[in-house]
This record gives sequence, C-alpha cells and structure tokens, in this order.
Amino acid sequence: MIVETTDPITGNEVTDLENAPYIIDGELKIYFESEASKAEFQDIPVEHPGEDFEHNLDNPQAMGPGDGKHDDVHKE
Repeated sequence: MIVETTDPITGNEVTDLENAPYIIDGELKIYFESEASKAEFQDIPVEHPGEDFEHNLDNPQAMGPGDGKHDDVHKE
C-alpha cells in the first residue's frame, strides 16, 4: 500500500498518524491534518476522462502548412 502523509489540502506533513483522519482509495492511504481537511478533499468532484466532455477543445483554425486543415500553400 502507498501511504501519503502530506495533507493534500493544506500541504502540511501529518506526523501523528495514529490519531489523524485518513481515507483508503484502492492501494493508496491518504492522511489529513483534520476532519475538515478530509471533508474538503472528499468534496472535490471526481473527473471522468472520456465521459466529461462538455467542451470540444479542437482548434478549427489552420495552424500552418501540413496540419491537414487547409490546402498546403507549398504544393507544387
């Protein structure tokens, strides 16, 4: 198991591991300085790459010769 003792919210090192709140996510155990810090972490929405595509990040503008989005100006 991977153990992380740096609170991901505060950035501070957690030293009292016996009394510190923590979560286990698969093979990762994350310690927090406080229950408030743990709750804030758990309130962060989870991203789902491949499912959360509300916006198309494609740039429709031609970026230069050879990008496949316009006729190549260097054709002979």
